[in-house]
Amino acid sequence: MRQYVFTFILTAAVTLSLSWAVWRLSLRYKLYPGIRERDVHTTPTPRLGGIAMFAGIVIALLVSSINPYFELVWIDPALMWSLLGASGLIVVVGVADDLWDLDWMIKLAAQFLAAGIIAIGGGLQIYALPLGDLTVWSSWVSIVLTMFSIVIVMNAVNFIDGLDGLVAGTCLIANSVFFVYSYVLVRDTGASTNFNLATLIAVALMGACAGFLPMNWNGAKMFMGDAGALVLGLLMATSAIAITGQLEPGLLDSETLGRSQLVGAFLPILLPLVVVLLPLLDFGLAVVRRLAAGKSPFSADRKHLHHRMLDMGHSDKGAVLIFYAWTSIAGLAVLLMYLGAREDWPGEYRIGIAFGIVGVLACLVVTLLPSRRREKQAAPANP
Repeated sequence: MRQYVFTFILTAAVTLSLSWAVWRLSLRYKLYPGIRERDVHTTPTPRLGGIAMFAGIVIALLVSSINPYFELVWIDPALMWSLLGASGLIVVVGVADDLWDLDWMIKLAAQFLAAGIIAIGGGLQIYALPLGDLTVWSSWVSIVLTMFSIVIVMNAVNFIDGLDGLVAGTCLIANSVFFVYSYVLVRDTGASTNFNLATLIAVALMGACAGFLPMNWNGAKMFMGDAGALVLGLLMATSAIAITGQLEPGLLDSETLGRSQLVGAFLPILLPLVVVLLPLLDFGLAVVRRLAAGKSPFSADRKHLHHRMLDMGHSDKGAVLIFYAWTSIAGLAVLLMYLGAREDWPGEYRIGIAFGIVGVLACLVVTLLPSRRREKQAAPANP
């Protein structure tokens, strides 16, 4: 655990230092676009924070290559270099888009190319789903499924990047939950290259988000831009695939870990989805909404979930905190189910279910409260 703590602190420190440097350079050379119609902020703000986040992650991964503790991760250097290469490609395209607003087809092509570098060049693919003995039945299906999964998560994370601190904080929470899950899973099932890779990526992303958040909190000095949000999505999808897509179904049966068949079957695939639940929900709604209007699914609008929360009467900071709460409740509920089901105590995972139900009800009340207040204020007084 101490090695992971060191990696977190290193990534956070490098990201914070470089974020300040990138911010100063951006202001000096006016490297920031104008205000767009859908933007919430009113002052031109640099969008190059993704450069600092990427640099922090790269340095953390390179330092891990000379750390004996992470020797297992670097057994397959081709995979590690493919991750760095794909991430670098996304950063270059993201920075170009943040400065010059590229066509969406160019960005989408670059995303699929980056996903292909990981799936084909690095060999990281979805080979199986931990649902009984379900496996992917051919190599090309595995590659296609992997590439689409990575691209979808990348865009899902990018779509919620609309308020100060929203993506950085949400991804910090999501990766913290995923880190605990993957760390415990490694101890449950034994050491594995891909499992340890997922844990290392998760802690590096935690550090990058924590290091960037002070520059991006309400009243943000700088945004992470597409370069940051897309890289976060790319690496989060990669870490999830490293565990879920290559997990041997027999490792998590009820006899191995003393859990019920239901919990053992669905938790390994459920938790990676839950930690990106809000981004995926926003992405799905946006695609349906835009296609129904006859527009490109990647055309910009001001109808994302965070925009709707502002229209409901929430402040910018209040909306961000509510997103944090939803992400925490969803992730922790499933994590508690997994942790509780590890013991030979029947029904222990129900604590996670109860926590999730209470948390969801509390979040619903907090989310809908401003609407009720506004309705009361708008209602005409009785004569």
